[in-house]
Amino acid sequence: MDYDVVVAGGGPVGLMLACELRLGGARVAVLERLTEVDPTIKGGAITTPSVEALYRRGMLPALAEVQRQAMDRFQAFMRGRNGGDGAAGQGLGFVGHFAGIMLRADLVDRTEPGLGDAGPAAEIAFVAQQDIERLLGGRADELGVDVRRGVELTGFDADDGAVTVRTSHGAIRAGWLVGCDGGRSTVRKLAGFAFPGTDPEITCHQAVVEMTGAEDLTVGWTATDTGVYAHGPMPGRIVTVEFDGPPADRDAPVTTEDLQARLRRVSGVDVTITGVQTATRFTDHARQVTEYRKGRVLLAGDAAHVHSAFGSQGLSLGIGDAMNLGWKLAAVIAGRAPEGLLDTYTAERHPVGAGILDWTRSQVAAMRPDPQSRALREIVSDLAETVTGTTYLTARLNGGGVRYELPGEHPLTGRSAPDLELADGSRLADHLHGGRALLLDLTDDPELRALAAGYAGRVDTLTAGCPSRPGLAAVLVRPDGFTAWAADTGAHAPTSTAGLAEALEEWFGVPEGAVTPG
Repeated sequence: MDYDVVVAGGGPVGLMLACELRLGGARVAVLERLTEVDPTIKGGAITTPSVEALYRRGMLPALAEVQRQAMDRFQAFMRGRNGGDGAAGQGLGFVGHFAGIMLRADLVDRTEPGLGDAGPAAEIAFVAQQDIERLLGGRADELGVDVRRGVELTGFDADDGAVTVRTSHGAIRAGWLVGCDGGRSTVRKLAGFAFPGTDPEITCHQAVVEMTGAEDLTVGWTATDTGVYAHGPMPGRIVTVEFDGPPADRDAPVTTEDLQARLRRVSGVDVTITGVQTATRFTDHARQVTEYRKGRVLLAGDAAHVHSAFGSQGLSLGIGDAMNLGWKLAAVIAGRAPEGLLDTYTAERHPVGAGILDWTRSQVAAMRPDPQSRALREIVSDLAETVTGTTYLTARLNGGGVRYELPGEHPLTGRSAPDLELADGSRLADHLHGGRALLLDLTDDPELRALAAGYAGRVDTLTAGCPSRPGLAAVLVRPDGFTAWAADTGAHAPTSTAGLAEALEEWFGVPEGAVTPG
């Protein structure tokens, strides 16, 4: 084998997956047809689960610096809009939007699951996709990933033992192939994955432009009789949403004239676009493969699911796929887990993807300009002025409410682990940088640690106190940051080790020294 895994696609999802595989000891090559990061405007924000994933790998300071620079640009934009009168904080009191309906931060109940336990990761949101790709590219280099830019996958042959990948620069032999090559995935098409879903009904444009007459455009999202448009939060950024069907030619260049005509038509403002820095178009087609694996070929990110960009959840969904798959595939390759572990990838991630597709479909329904949809929009707007409504919408937007169906009754089981602050001043995420599982012992229980002793090199063990959660006895955190098992203290709680041995074997195989039947 030339490599254990070939990853087709060197965007954020492919790079994240490659880094996770390397942490697990796999030899990885990434094939990316572009020679450099694509500068075309994409998502300008990420949701908390993606930040948590990067935070758990030690990348929070870099994300914070990127966000600081983005906020400086936003502040400059707002000062320009307000004549430099200091009202630049406008817009910072929102956590996002649903169909262009802004969600106020002061109406979010942070005690809800997934909304108040992410630690410092919850403070990061304004990070563009290109910045994430650059950061992950640097990390991939540090970890020894072979990233081959300017190399395109052209075909492959898979059998029971390996995959021969054909590229524009020759053939590569690998144990596994993962398609992270976007919504028009070559890997998905050649492998024959079924890709059902719904057809598009809108055409959207996003661009950064120079223009005159922009002072009459409303900052933020605005619904009109002809569609929806957005202006800001960065200088010159515009978005138009029109319900005139999908574009006749998705690959046709986006012209200045077309952008100007569409912005005028949707906004009703006589703006003149004098220059275009970057522009793209997208639709609302929503599709998802029925399975994420066919033998030795797997899919992640947009290769497995596509939907409209509203809410900036596509990138976060893909990062979640990469985190879920990376440690599992690496464990199978190293012989630390049976191949059946890979079945949990589809089982856990497919429902999450399906939920995001429906979330984006619902936003399109609330954006339509017909009377029925506008009546619905008014009701949603009213709900977004309540604590209950905003908390629900924020939780869905944030993606923090994901819970995998894992064995166990504890409320934390199957959820992203809370970023516990420990007695020594460290946080849980600080102990996950190596990409291994972690058994956190909060009651100094020797029996608990004895059960984990047979998993050295697979499961790290940490004994610590957690003053803020005195009722929590122990937590077993998978490499992707999700809770595999947890136990409480107290007379009415099960013993602190009940179910731990089963959880360890379920996810990390048999312990060293164990005698297996046969």
